[in-house]
Amino acid sequence: MKAPKRLTFPGAEGNLLAARLDQPAGPPLAHAIFAHCFACSKESLAAARVSAALAAHGVAVLRVDFTGLGASEGAFGDAGFSSNVGDIIAAAGFLEAEFAAPTLLVGHSLGGAAALAAAEQLSAIRAVATIGAPSNPARTLRHVGEGREAALKTGSATVHLGGRDHSISRAFIEDFEREDLLARVARLRAAVLVMHSPVDETVGIDNASAIFRALKHPKSFVTLDRADHLLTRREDAAYAADVIAAWMRRYLDLSRDAPAKSTSAPEDRVVSAGETGEGGFQLAVSVGPHGFLADEPIDVGGQDTGPSPYELLGASLAACTSMTVRMYANLKSIPLERVETRVEHLGKHAVDTRESAEGRPPRLDHFSRVVTLTGDLSDDDRERLLKIAEKCPVHRTLEASARIVTRLD
Repeated sequence: MKAPKRLTFPGAEGNLLAARLDQPAGPPLAHAIFAHCFACSKESLAAARVSAALAAHGVAVLRVDFTGLGASEGAFGDAGFSSNVGDIIAAAGFLEAEFAAPTLLVGHSLGGAAALAAAEQLSAIRAVATIGAPSNPARTLRHVGEGREAALKTGSATVHLGGRDHSISRAFIEDFEREDLLARVARLRAAVLVMHSPVDETVGIDNASAIFRALKHPKSFVTLDRADHLLTRREDAAYAADVIAAWMRRYLDLSRDAPAKSTSAPEDRVVSAGETGEGGFQLAVSVGPHGFLADEPIDVGGQDTGPSPYELLGASLAACTSMTVRMYANLKSIPLERVETRVEHLGKHAVDTRESAEGRPPRLDHFSRVVTLTGDLSDDDRERLLKIAEKCPVHRTLEASARIVTRLD
């Protein structure tokens, strides 16, 4: 996965909206928009995690701060539900002009309702996925408490939402209460995936039932059992993204923009690791057309969203060992059916007899490597393959003294 791009563009009301484009490592299979929850932002856990996971599946996802929220301009309290819908439509126009028209909308909570409403007006949208969406946007107003009555009575009221104070107007309240989402849903022609948790205490499961009943086919429902409304558990967000990625393939034309097999030269396949801005250590690692996340374990301040640097080093040794054994077996016609290599980094143990640059004998890193060979192999075959395993290039690099030259770009 490439490092996300920070972007801005005019929203429905002319305010500059802040956005972030999560990009796959290679050419995108599709483009999508993620709409966040009520009074949240594009940096919410659900928005960040689901978008990153979809990017890992090959989808470029634009997540946008709605008017007056996050880093976007404008007044949230004057925007209303129709403004959220308009911001999604503006985001779709921006994507089409700068990258490619989005074919997928993903919305969380109120963003799911806004995505359903916007899809009716976007001809390029082929699929919509909602997560914990309300069937009636006006239900969201319970979060403003007594601010609703105050705004209707006096024209405005101050409420505390998402860690900030907002002044909401009478027009804001009336805009939410005017919306008939189910009528829009009944007219929708896109495929829709409704995802909801049966234990969601913020937006009850009855909302999913109402939306699902109003929809025409093709429609699907997936229960997010045990998940809370905000998808605060990482595994729930990852599951939602995996389901969306599998489901969308039935409704989106992914073959047209599918990346061709890489033919890049070795010098074009430089490894790059850049911060994503998520957590303390998360990195987007790219190698030519390939990409993945790297991170640190939770107990050292990371989020454990990908392998650690030493785990990646172990993966290099394991992969190189298995590939070297396979190449030799093929070359010598050895009946090897399968090879698997497991590597564990056990830290620094043995002390080298050679002196380091500081005049002291360096301690050596200790890797445990176990090679499993499957096939009708003789003892001689196994011995030959074990010896060749120790000649893999990464093994030799680790045992040698590599020289690393560092400079600033």
